[in-house]
Amino acid sequence: MPDTTSYIRDDEHGVKRVGETRVMLDSVVAAFHQGHSAETIAQQYPALTLEQIYGTITYYLANREAVDQYLSRQEEVWQEARKKADQRANPVV
Repeated sequence: MPDTTSYIRDDEHGVKRVGETRVMLDSVVAAFHQGHSAETIAQQYPALTLEQIYGTITYYLANREAVDQYLSRQEEVWQEARKKADQRANPVV
């Protein structure tokens, strides 16, 4: 079985990234869920190679439960950040 873990890394904030790029695992999985082909994803994220995209999809499929839990936690983090941003008064207004 191929080592798909090398396609994904955790950055300094615990965000899963594809290889050494800044592209988040979340983005590739979302595009995959929307039915985009690896070639289309490559057009959306030119920093990624087709190998990295296929490796990321393979990683997701091999670790679906863990990745889905990670994505749920990420959504909670984003929701909390949006809530905090909405509570701050905009100094421009």
